[in-house]
Amino acid sequence: MSSPSPVGTGVVQRVALCGNPNTGKTTLFNALTGLQARVGNYPGVTVDRRQGRLRGRSDIEIIDVPGTYSLTARSADEQIALDVIVGLDPDLTIADRPALLVVCVDATQLARSTYLVLQAQELGARCIVAMTMTDEAGDAAPDPAALARALGCPVVAVVARTGQGVEALRTAIERGLASPPAAAPVRWQPSPALAQKIATVRAALPANWPASDGLALWALASIGDDELTHISPPLRAAVAAAAPAADDDDEAVLGRWTWLDAHVAPLAERAPDRSFTDRLDRVLLHRALGLAVFAAVMFVLFMSLFAWSEPAIAVVEDLFAWLGGLARRVLPDGLVEDFVVDGVIAGVGSVLVFLPQILLLFFFLGLLEDLGYLSRVAYLMDRIMRSMNLHGRAFVPMLSGFACAVPAIMATRTMERQRDRILTMMVIPLMTCSARLPVYTLIIAALFPSSTFGGLSTQSLLMVGMYVFSIVTSLAAAWILSRTVKPLRAKRLPFVIELPPYRAPRLRDITRMMWSKTSMFLREAGTVILACTIALWALLYFPRALPADAPPYGDLIAAAEARHDDVSAADLERARDQALLEHSFGARMGKAIEPAIEPLGFDWKIGVGIIGAFAAREVFVATMGVIYGAGDDEASLRQRLRDERRPDGSPAYAPLAGLSLMVFFALACQCMSTLAVVKRETGGYRWPLFLLAYMTVLAYGASLLVFQLGTLLGF
Repeated sequence: MSSPSPVGTGVVQRVALCGNPNTGKTTLFNALTGLQARVGNYPGVTVDRRQGRLRGRSDIEIIDVPGTYSLTARSADEQIALDVIVGLDPDLTIADRPALLVVCVDATQLARSTYLVLQAQELGARCIVAMTMTDEAGDAAPDPAALARALGCPVVAVVARTGQGVEALRTAIERGLASPPAAAPVRWQPSPALAQKIATVRAALPANWPASDGLALWALASIGDDELTHISPPLRAAVAAAAPAADDDDEAVLGRWTWLDAHVAPLAERAPDRSFTDRLDRVLLHRALGLAVFAAVMFVLFMSLFAWSEPAIAVVEDLFAWLGGLARRVLPDGLVEDFVVDGVIAGVGSVLVFLPQILLLFFFLGLLEDLGYLSRVAYLMDRIMRSMNLHGRAFVPMLSGFACAVPAIMATRTMERQRDRILTMMVIPLMTCSARLPVYTLIIAALFPSSTFGGLSTQSLLMVGMYVFSIVTSLAAAWILSRTVKPLRAKRLPFVIELPPYRAPRLRDITRMMWSKTSMFLREAGTVILACTIALWALLYFPRALPADAPPYGDLIAAAEARHDDVSAADLERARDQALLEHSFGARMGKAIEPAIEPLGFDWKIGVGIIGAFAAREVFVATMGVIYGAGDDEASLRQRLRDERRPDGSPAYAPLAGLSLMVFFALACQCMSTLAVVKRETGGYRWPLFLLAYMTVLAYGASLLVFQLGTLLGF
């Protein structure tokens, strides 16, 4: 640890906030800094470190470290924690290392949570203990003063959700930074053989690492069959020469636990009352009843995404239709009017119209997370995941993939092995994320008739079916990839996960998470989606002239007259716009790929949308909004798709073509952000390129099968 600088001198002092998962660490970080980091009730929410300044103190920086049970680092999360706490990152100087460590200790799990304190003290960290969950422990909470005497460091009882004890902790942090460091007490003594190995490894520690027996012991326990970076070749050689054995780590673990059992465990006079949690778990963790409850919860969630959001979607549609009409009345005819109405309002509006569904999805996921139910789901799904060669812990990132694949892929850092992380990354993009939701909603509402089956809306049932399809496909893909791709073959590790007590949902935290996700979506709509929409509008608008060899657009009028349709001046104008559209640069691109996508049931307009969707899936809806933005401003995009006709008068988009298109979007990797985060997490282009290739081939093949087989069957 770095030596403290006097508080108030302008030198920034760093304080690391760490602890086990589910100890209220991120909630405490928010209380100390006033920031709004996401909190959750299952492991893996904090997938990277966060930083913020202590309230009222610009010279004290708080670092929120990913939750970890131990500093024997093997997973990416544990390595991040160790890099911050001890400063192993070679880019860090001694001044960058935290001067103080605040360890969150769960009052309901005292001995287990305190194990991390002992490890941190062995590594030379100056610690303050924030004893959390004292409200849940009630009378069973230990005395902070007694725990402080046992650990030899300050202990402050806090309830971060209500702010109780936060000011006392703040004072303790300031006092700790201003006081000189004190040597940590010795908890246990290594055997002579282990002491000799520690001395050998300590001599090989890099010069910019703290020279301590604790760090040498950590190296003996962690370096070997690992995936750690920042480990110098001399240190690896020294560890190998010391011939570390499993007994060495066992000796250290036994020494710590022996001390904890003797000095800390007795401070918790009785176990907290978890009778309510135990009663619920008898149902929710039952092999049959638990899966039935989970299926019912998911069914209600996915049904609601379509049925409950429909009124709000109609309001947003009417709003953008009004904006488009207003713009046409205010702006002069010409390029500017077309750009604003057809490019900006029609394009972005066709995406934002699905914001109510995305908000509803985030609300349900946040509610389940805050209740503590997601950990139970991961436990229940372990048997199914095991049969697919996936680690049980992979289910939480996969379920998070329903919201967005990017944070879900980052959440795989909680998994120990690189093989498990990569396999999970390869299947997470198959989960139906919120970006696919606008596409599904548009296609279902436009192309599938609204009826009921068993008292339930068939459109809602189809939405549920697409989510079920994504789950089944992702599990099947994991099973196939784990048996056919050599780097992904490995023996499965046992699954261990903490089941926290059930807690009442905190609507403030859920609302904060919804706003965070929504603001990210709105930023995309205002930047990436808007930029793509403008580019696609330009491609579909120019050149604003018909080539000399183009058939006269009067032929379209003649076709209408042949169908005995009334032809008006508006029809003539619409026919002219249609002719210009079909000879635009974008149409030429779509027609260039039309021979390849026609067997899937798609035309060139769908092809243009697919091209744009490879930047972001939502752009498909925006593209269709641009293509169909001209003409009657009161008609919604879904109505225009429903009314689209071929020259012979038949519907251009039948339900079978809609199903083929949804299957394509369910399986294709159309998100550059996802590929970018896979590249960052895997450290190269190999896996993102593999992901893009296999998902594109899978999407094309499945869509081809659906459309051609459906055509043969007469649909």
